[in-house]
Amino acid sequence: MTARAIAVALLLSAAAAVPAQETPPAPAPGSAAPGGAGASSAARERWEKLTPAEKDALRQRWQAFRELPPERQAELQARLERWRSLPPAEREEIARTWKRFRQLAPDDRREMLQLLGRYKELPPGRQAQLRALFQKLVDAPPEVRQRYLDNLQRWRQMTPAQREQAREMWRQKRQKP
Repeated sequence: MTARAIAVALLLSAAAAVPAQETPPAPAPGSAAPGGAGASSAARERWEKLTPAEKDALRQRWQAFRELPPERQAELQARLERWRSLPPAEREEIARTWKRFRQLAPDDRREMLQLLGRYKELPPGRQAQLRALFQKLVDAPPEVRQRYLDNLQRWRQMTPAQREQAREMWRQKRQKP
């Protein structure tokens, strides 16, 4: 799969399950600071296994969280609860997708985020239509996917006049019995 194909996959995955921006993890309501007295024994064990640098990074994220307005804290807490409610396999898939996204070149990531913004502006019906088309592409045999990606690359290289000419040709083909 090309970087562009991965980007499209990430776009749809991100739109469905991953927060649009990287945010510090929010604690559960009423929980204590990382590694603090109110932490469960399992949480305390995990805390003790962290390196000093990891502990410091978590403390900084905790402080940044506490400095957010209450409505933003509530939003992050809701996102965390949503994350925790996902089945482990789905969380793992999202984490793998996020890792692949972070491995993309900065220009590809920027383009992905722009595409995601455009996608989110679409009406829900159009979003559903695009998700169905994408699923059809994902389910297609590799040679069909590659042909689609090759055609997409050619389309992007066309001038607006060439694109309009191609659209007109397709319209005429559809009208013939």
